[in-house]
Amino acid sequence: MTGSPASAAVTAGPGAGPAVTAGALVTLLIADDDEVTRSGLGTLLGMQPGITVVGEAADGVEAVRQARLLRPDVVLMDVRMPRLNGIEATRQLLAEPVTAPRVVVITTFENDGYVTAALGAGACGFVLKRLPVPRIAEAVRVVAAGEAILFPAALRRMVTARPLGSAEALPRAALTGREEEVLRLMATGLSNPEIAQSCGVSPETVKTHVGNVLTKLGAQNRTHAVVIAYETGLVVPGVAG
Repeated sequence: MTGSPASAAVTAGPGAGPAVTAGALVTLLIADDDEVTRSGLGTLLGMQPGITVVGEAADGVEAVRQARLLRPDVVLMDVRMPRLNGIEATRQLLAEPVTAPRVVVITTFENDGYVTAALGAGACGFVLKRLPVPRIAEAVRVVAAGEAILFPAALRRMVTARPLGSAEALPRAALTGREEEVLRLMATGLSNPEIAQSCGVSPETVKTHVGNVLTKLGAQNRTHAVVIAYETGLVVPGVAG
C-alpha cells in the first residue's frame, strides 16, 4: 500500500507481536492525558470499520499497565504525558517483542522532537491529531497489518530542527551500495514494490535488503532506520524525496 500524498505505508520491521490477519478486527488502546481528546478519539475510532477500542490510559504508566493486561493490537500513544512519557512507555512495551503491541504516536505538531525520539524507541509511525478520524483509523489498520506509517516531509522537518551528526556515525561500511540505495529510497516513503521498480529488482529482494539494513543499523523498525539515516547525514533533509 503506498498511501496518500500525505503519508506512505511501508513494511514494518521487528519490535512487535504478530501482525493482524487481513480483515480481522483490530483492538486499540488510546493513551492521552487530555480527557476530551482521549474520550473523543475513543468514541469516534470505535465507530470506524474494523476497529474496537478496548481501553484508555491517561498517562504512560497506565498505558503500559493496560497494554500488558488487555494485549491490544495497537496503542495510539501521546508523547507528552505525566508520570511516564510516551517515549519511555513505548520503550518499555517493546522490551517484550513477542507480546508487544504496535505503537502509533499521536501528536499535535509535526515538528515535535519527542516524536522522533519515540520513533527511535520503536514506534511504527505517527499521526497528527488534526487529521480526520477516518485517516487516523486507516493508520491504525495499516500498522496492525504489520506495516508502518511514514510521513517523509514531516519527518524531514523534525530532523532538520535537531543537530545532525556526522555521516561517519552511521556504520556505512557495513552497508552494501545497494543497501544504502534502498535506505535512501525508504527515506522518501516508497513502498517495497516501488523500491523494487526503481532498482529493477524483485520485491522479495528489496525485502531482504530492508531486513539487512535494519539488522546492520540496529533499528527497531523501518521508520527508526530512516531517522538514523537523516540524523547521521546519509540522507539530507530537503533533498531526498
